[in-house]
Amino acid sequence: MLQKTSRRVFVRRSAAAAAGVFILPNIVPASALGLGGRRPPSDRIVIGAIGTGSQGMSNMRDFLDLKDAVQFVAVCDVDSRHLAEAKQTVDSANRNNDCRTYGDFREFLEKETLDAVSIALPDHWHGIIYTEAVNKKLHVYGEKPICRTIKDGQTIVAAVKKNNIIWQTGSWQRSQAHFHRGAELVINGRIGKITYIEAGLPDGGRGIGTPPVQEVPPEMNWEMWLGPAPKVPYRGVSHWNWRWILDYSGGQLTDWAGHHIDIANWGAGLEYTGPVEISGTGVYPMEGIYNVPVEYDFLCRYVNGIEMRVANASRLEYGMGTTWYGEKGWIHTDRGNVLTASDPKILEEVIGENEIHLYKSDNHWQNFVDSVRTGTKAIAPIEPAYRAISVALLGEMAMTTGQTIYWDPVNETITGNERASRLLGRPYRNPWSLPTV
Repeated sequence: MLQKTSRRVFVRRSAAAAAGVFILPNIVPASALGLGGRRPPSDRIVIGAIGTGSQGMSNMRDFLDLKDAVQFVAVCDVDSRHLAEAKQTVDSANRNNDCRTYGDFREFLEKETLDAVSIALPDHWHGIIYTEAVNKKLHVYGEKPICRTIKDGQTIVAAVKKNNIIWQTGSWQRSQAHFHRGAELVINGRIGKITYIEAGLPDGGRGIGTPPVQEVPPEMNWEMWLGPAPKVPYRGVSHWNWRWILDYSGGQLTDWAGHHIDIANWGAGLEYTGPVEISGTGVYPMEGIYNVPVEYDFLCRYVNGIEMRVANASRLEYGMGTTWYGEKGWIHTDRGNVLTASDPKILEEVIGENEIHLYKSDNHWQNFVDSVRTGTKAIAPIEPAYRAISVALLGEMAMTTGQTIYWDPVNETITGNERASRLLGRPYRNPWSLPTV
């Protein structure tokens, strides 16, 4: 762990040295002493995980792949099966049986002495658990979207700034070379002044009706899973499929905002601001418990004249991904190393020494660890993550109300629309409340 030698150990060693006594340590592997080019445990980032479902496990494995850069020591989940799998994975990597397990994040945060925490949870929990972790002054690798509501996001951003911790959002596209290259070409004017952007996202969440009430599986703490969300009976919809229910998520729209909208903002220089006018339409399931928009299409206008359209990929000319349109051409990027342009020669241009060089990372998880170690900002910090999800949340408000939303991105308030303003936050079920900063 990144800490100084304790006073007790220092005094003990000093007294022994003064008496001419040599204290022989226990025999430990050379790797634990930092020999053979490996980092000693005292210099490793001590980390734990809250949320060990599919995404949480994926992130955990990515951190474990960093070998001796981190020391994974504890995991927390409301599903005992996930918890057991996570412990087994950590213990196997550490070659011991020492990984501690928790079913309640509060106990985890109270008992563990950590440098950092990796958090991957349903969106409705983000406001509380992210803020609690940051208030403990833990560095956080937090999954996108960072919040379910604007109010939650504002609170998390304020907590990160006040506590001066390192934050890395799970917007890992920033650490892929072709996304970085596309954004860097755009921000350096290779297609001229940007006038229009398209962000194509997936659809999903089409109704399954209303499944019958089921007995809660013995491994699941359903009450804790629900947390601040409304009390409802268990219907077999929890892991993964929570994202199709508005109490927990905004569907693919909010799920993917931290990817393609984030990249759009990065290249256009919009990552520390927001739109001023948002309007659009959505299509929602007519019945059943799934109620997120299965289709969406909205337009954001910015104070500098840029317009961004966010829609189902099938509605857009270049489909999934981010497309920037400038006065001299366009650039499109997507997963699968997709990077194309109106003129292929644009992609060959060199970024000069005195031009803008965007932050570069080759490994998103290593970048977080390096940032924690050096105290420098990570590639996907908190405010750009908040600004990306704000676009989606404001679009959701426009679709919900059927009205144009007028947003003040400086003061982060809605102008002249009381109904929409009420959607900036959501009530929490007792006894839960958003932590203070």
